[in-house]
Amino acid sequence: EVQLQASGGGLVNPGESLRLTCVASGFSFDGYAVSWIRQAPGKELEWVSTIRWNDETTFYRDSVKGRFTTSKDGSGNTLILQMNSLKPEDTAVYYCALGGSFPFTQRGQGTQVTVSS
Repeated sequence: EVQLQASGGGLVNPGESLRLTCVASGFSFDGYAVSWIRQAPGKELEWVSTIRWNDETTFYRDSVKGRFTTSKDGSGNTLILQMNSLKPEDTAVYYCALGGSFPFTQRGQGTQVTVSS
């Protein structure tokens, strides 16, 4: 069974950092584009970033460029999102998902990120 599990969220002050991870079980990310997406309360699902697993090319939405970095570890099944200089508007549930575009039908359970003073 294909499963994606995101973790690492929490409550932080503006300007602080968090590191999210997403572990794939039942398969490897090899050959896929893998994305981080998020959903804030009362808002639509929003794409955050994508990495092409095999060549590590990355893409980011404008509002997170220079602050967020998506990468992979050497295992082939762990996706990372390093989030620095967090802002209140980054508050959302973050998910990892297969693919690089909507509808992101294959996504796992999310992790809550709250940025507040």
